[in-house]
Amino acid sequence: MSLASIGVPGLIIILVIVLILFGPRKLPEVGSAVGKTLAEFKKSARDILDEEDKPDTPKKKDPS
Repeated sequence: MSLASIGVPGLIIILVIVLILFGPRKLPEVGSAVGKTLAEFKKSARDILDEEDKPDTPKKKDPS
């Protein structure tokens, strides 16, 4: 089951439940926190993928 199969009625039900749980005053804070968390997750995932794409660089030998 993917997120695309939820549809508009499912999203409306989810939004109503969230509104009941957190109330209208907390909703902007919850949305902001979710947005920041998602942005940080995307940034971390992008960094990991970029790190994997880089060619292995030879490590310098210790002169000791």
